[in-house]
Amino acid sequence: MSDVSAPVTLPPLALYVHMPWCVRKCPYCDFNSHAVSAGDDSLPEAGYMAALLADLDQDLADFPGTAAREIVSIFIGGGTPSLISPDGYATLFAGLRQRLRLAPDIEITLEANPGTVEQGLFKGYHEVGINRLSIGVQTFQSEQLKALGRIHSGDEATRAADSARAAGFTTFNLDLMHGLPGQSVEQALDDLRRAIALKPTHLSWYQLTLEPNTVFYRQQPVLPEEDVLADIQEAGQALLAAEGFGQYEVSAYARPGHRCRHNLNYWQFGDYLGIGAGAHGKLSALTADGLSIVRTAKTRTPRDYLAAAQAAATGTSAAFRASAQGIAVDELPFEFMLNTLRLIEGVPSGLWHERTGLADAVVAATMQDLRARGLLLPEGERLAATELGQRYLNRVIETFLPA
Repeated sequence: MSDVSAPVTLPPLALYVHMPWCVRKCPYCDFNSHAVSAGDDSLPEAGYMAALLADLDQDLADFPGTAAREIVSIFIGGGTPSLISPDGYATLFAGLRQRLRLAPDIEITLEANPGTVEQGLFKGYHEVGINRLSIGVQTFQSEQLKALGRIHSGDEATRAADSARAAGFTTFNLDLMHGLPGQSVEQALDDLRRAIALKPTHLSWYQLTLEPNTVFYRQQPVLPEEDVLADIQEAGQALLAAEGFGQYEVSAYARPGHRCRHNLNYWQFGDYLGIGAGAHGKLSALTADGLSIVRTAKTRTPRDYLAAAQAAATGTSAAFRASAQGIAVDELPFEFMLNTLRLIEGVPSGLWHERTGLADAVVAATMQDLRARGLLLPEGERLAATELGQRYLNRVIETFLPA
């Protein structure tokens, strides 16, 4: 697989910024989001921007050398980041540039809702340096939008894509779900056709799942039967391929040259700082023994997060970080494969040693067994699941769990 004598280097570094507010909590959503009225004057925009920078300062102080590493991408997720004004992001970016080395061609993505309130802000977002939008359409069907608790219409979703192009965005993603309550194969394909007609450069197309701690988990809707779900997946993938969208990850499809750099960094087991309420991060450091990898998590509620900022401003202890946990050696195979095997093309074989510092022997027996069962490609230049392996990907990844 790889040469264990090859030097171990630090992976690319990205930045994730979490905006925890949304207009309404959707019944399927298990992200860290908290409802607030659109245009609500009580949304503490200025205070939260200051808190984000104080949070970053603490990370940079606690992880020496991080400030010197180049940031290859920024992803602003939520919640609904488009509730924050362009001026708010201008303030944030000015602070980031003072503290970090941003790549000259950095990709900066903002998640946005298709509601008319946010669309008028697209031009302002583009002017302050955001160069990629991810628009949460989910579906164009009125009844299914209602069932999902979404506050926009199909027509508003269409106008949002038009507004993105008019604002100067040459690359944007549309987020779509399938396997919705009562959805037929034709309805799922109609969503895809309507999305493709809007000429996005990227599509995220994934099946609705019932996650714990959500309304849908407690009050489960009736979802399509397994054979219908399989037909939707097969027909949808064929349509996307025919329309020039290459699948490069389980639920990611892109025009040539428009793969999401930020998510690719996740899936290639890269590093990322995570700032904001509930944000997660992964940071590597070179040690005498190879690599030390730490996962971080920030305090979840906006109230506690803002209180940490107030404490920091007065010179007292600021508890932005809820946890910082090193990844144990026996957990690294699962952590690495959980990300990299999501990629349809896989990763270069040498990436295992490069990103973990471990020898091939650590995973050799498991990989030999998976190859013998036709679930991984034969040993060579790339580590990837076969078509059969992709079909049973969760089971493949689970074989790397610690005993």
